[in-house]
Amino acid sequence: MAVSSSGSVASAVESDRQLLADAESKGLGARLGAYTKLSGPGWVQSAVTLGGGSLGSALYLGVLGGYSLMWLQPLAMIMGVIMLSVIGYVTLSTGERPFVAINKHVNPLLGWSWAIAVALANVIWCMPQHSLSYSVLSQNLLPSSLFGETGSLATWATGAMGESGFALNFDKALIAGVILVLCTIITWSYDRGSWGLKLYETFLKIVVALIVLCFFGVVIRLSFSSEGIDWGAICAGLVPDFGALFRPADSFVPLLDAVGPSGDPAREYWSNYIVAQQNDVIIAAAATAVGINMTFLYPYTLLRKGWTKEFRGLSVFDLSTSMFIPFILATGCVVIAAAAQFHTKLPAGFSMEEGAETLTIDEEGPKYGAFEKLLAERSAAEALAEADEPSDAERTLAAMLVKRDALDLAEALEPLTGKTIANYVFGFGVLAMVLSTISVLMLMSGTVIAEILNYPPGGLAHKVGTLVAGVGGVMWPVFWAGESKFYMSVVASVFGFMLLPFAYITFSWLLNSKALLGDAMPRGGKGLMINLLVFASATLTTIGAVYKIWEKLQVGGIVVLAAFVLLVLAVAVNRRNTRLQEEAQAAA
Repeated sequence: MAVSSSGSVASAVESDRQLLADAESKGLGARLGAYTKLSGPGWVQSAVTLGGGSLGSALYLGVLGGYSLMWLQPLAMIMGVIMLSVIGYVTLSTGERPFVAINKHVNPLLGWSWAIAVALANVIWCMPQHSLSYSVLSQNLLPSSLFGETGSLATWATGAMGESGFALNFDKALIAGVILVLCTIITWSYDRGSWGLKLYETFLKIVVALIVLCFFGVVIRLSFSSEGIDWGAICAGLVPDFGALFRPADSFVPLLDAVGPSGDPAREYWSNYIVAQQNDVIIAAAATAVGINMTFLYPYTLLRKGWTKEFRGLSVFDLSTSMFIPFILATGCVVIAAAAQFHTKLPAGFSMEEGAETLTIDEEGPKYGAFEKLLAERSAAEALAEADEPSDAERTLAAMLVKRDALDLAEALEPLTGKTIANYVFGFGVLAMVLSTISVLMLMSGTVIAEILNYPPGGLAHKVGTLVAGVGGVMWPVFWAGESKFYMSVVASVFGFMLLPFAYITFSWLLNSKALLGDAMPRGGKGLMINLLVFASATLTTIGAVYKIWEKLQVGGIVVLAAFVLLVLAVAVNRRNTRLQEEAQAAA
């Protein structure tokens, strides 16, 4: 990522432009060859989207939905490619910085909301990266005796500082601090470039590629195992089914039938619990496919490369191949591996003999506390306040629904590598994803803060801006005390998804701004088709976001959203009236 001099950048862009022009005259084959050779920004987007969040979401999609949710990530990525293609088209057609273009030609309230939402999303997504790093270090890579409230690190901190909340979280703070320092050094070094930085990036890419290849290997290995993989169910799972937002996966139905008939309070409780978990994972997977911060990163990456309107076709090809294909193949294999080994299966510490109805539980097992917490929440539910104690069927279902963490999820690699190697491959793979993702999130944070303050990238404002996301992410223990540190990636992604419509609606508006695009504004049948695709993507995203806002924040969230929409419309009407008055005065 080292910055080249302006002269060398201009020379490289001119050479690439000539290559595209020559290929254009030689036909489709030559054009595709030139596109393949010049692809670049799509790989940057691929590196961002294939991180700890997408890995965690894919794993939980398989754990909760089995093969039935295979359709989700391809659909989310298709919508993301459509919107990023629109963003690229507008940026390459005008050469203007998007934040400035939105404020000038669309609505400053939307421009500022987009930038602030991106800055907030960078902080939100940094938190689960630190949570993931703690999870794999404490469970996969380092001795577990170091971590937790009874670990040696917390014991030492308590003795040195006395009883305090900080002492109990000393191990988390220590790991987060070390990672922050490392990522800050890396992020601030990007503009200078060095052989060490290139070696570091190469190492991360190799480790991430290794974990992705391992999941490919697991799928192949399971396909030839005695249990096999139901490829018919996988193909059926590729068909979109929006009913998954409102009902449990079909594989849970026999387990729910064992709890009670339709209408039974206990059955309804567990059914609603499963649906709520599925919804969060569905939204999280959609959010991590293309997040709102990627809508900011992409256009500024194009501008930094010096691309212009001649590169519009290349940008669509780049996104469709360099980002879409690797993401779908990688996450698809993760979902399949997780579904085959975890969906409706009992976790470690729980067992049931074939034909038996009573669950055997190891109360010293790692998941017993989370299991007891699920049953306590069930007993405290208002609808079940007068109900009997949980039945054997409920206890079995609760055990299956205990959230998996890094140590459990590493088991997905065991059919290929064995237990010990699986721990280290999974641990180092996730840690590499975390370091890469935090570095890019800090870079994006610096870029958006510098843009808001109207400072050039790479300066002091940019460096301070990187710390907004970096330091914010370190605060994750304050906001998350859940039993699964890995699951925090799902929670953070749900909130990130609520911000995504800011970008989709704003760039849909920008695409149809004649004042900005002029003759480049899509017209006729082509314009209609593009707008239909954009409208569908923006509508689905907005419906999903409004649904989650209602679910999480209820009436208060909807009221705030409605007030914001009215304010945007008021600003738009005021700007229109002002423009009409200026035009009338000029004509007079």
